[in-house]
Amino acid sequence: MLFERPNDDLLYEALIARDPAYEGFAYAAVRTTGIFCRLTCPARKPKRENTAFYGTIAECLEAGFRPCIRCKPMLKLGGVDPVVSKLLQALDAEPERRWSEDDIGALGIDPSTARRAFKRQFGMSFLEIARLRRMGKAAEMLASGESVIDTQLDAGYSSGSGFRSAITKLFGAAPANLRDKTLLRADWIETPIGPMMAIADSHALHLLEFAERKALPAEIRKLQRYTGSGIAMGRHPPIDQIEAELTAYFNGEDRGFQTRLAGHGSPFQRRVWEALRAIPTGGMRTYGALAMELDAPSSTRAVAGANGANQIAIVIPCHRVLGADGSLTGYGGGLWRKRWLLEHERRMAARAERSEPEKLAASG
Repeated sequence: MLFERPNDDLLYEALIARDPAYEGFAYAAVRTTGIFCRLTCPARKPKRENTAFYGTIAECLEAGFRPCIRCKPMLKLGGVDPVVSKLLQALDAEPERRWSEDDIGALGIDPSTARRAFKRQFGMSFLEIARLRRMGKAAEMLASGESVIDTQLDAGYSSGSGFRSAITKLFGAAPANLRDKTLLRADWIETPIGPMMAIADSHALHLLEFAERKALPAEIRKLQRYTGSGIAMGRHPPIDQIEAELTAYFNGEDRGFQTRLAGHGSPFQRRVWEALRAIPTGGMRTYGALAMELDAPSSTRAVAGANGANQIAIVIPCHRVLGADGSLTGYGGGLWRKRWLLEHERRMAARAERSEPEKLAASG
């Protein structure tokens, strides 16, 4: 098998056959019922167009699906994903609560177990996610002109110094200064190969990365320093636009990406990123070939560095760059995703090539 995770068509065949050989590779989510199941579930099978596949129970829950009462998929995950799902459900019930490790322990969950589970799934801890949601609302209130004391109390802080410390740590400014501070919005986008985090302002997309990328927290902090902005959970229009474009992309529609991107990076890095976007769907380059195209043949290392500094996955297609010998090289989202994306784009290009004579015949 070429990829670590089978493609959705193969998973659907496994679902229809109730094939136990594919147990644990993915879960089937049925859009018409809002339920997710194991692939061996005995229930009546959904139509292909109504079925989505997710790699973990946490992804199913984040997408709004609930577990099937017949195959009980949550019983198959041992002690990891049930921890994630339990805490996410608790957070949904009390998003404005100031969660602590004592609160996690009160739910019968070991805080260190919860920390490891969330780090693996989202690249940040449960307490960090909870703080983002709570403080995001507080920052929006401050930006709209609410008083510091009212916002402090609404956020659940009885101590003014504690509130100021938390706001400053998260958004890089004292509360009183947030009234004039630009806020970026961050939200999750579900894809067939795992959830992505998108961060944008009202005009442009600043970051698009796979949520489990280990470097994601550091990239978020770097973005805060670069822009001087706070980050609140929520959406600006560019996130809705890129989600729609990603949906078309994963459906095999080669429409390109029109979402406006923020102008980060050095002039050389931006040149490399523009060259990456010029590689056609289904195409690939080596670092050396990319350097030649930029009229900088001695800058192969710098090209590789710019490639690694890219924070807009898929849209700026750094996955299309190979090693000098044509082998796959490192990819922040994981080499299995790089292989998946290249194969997906190869098929997209092949379909476009087959349909071109039909278009010419119709126009003639």
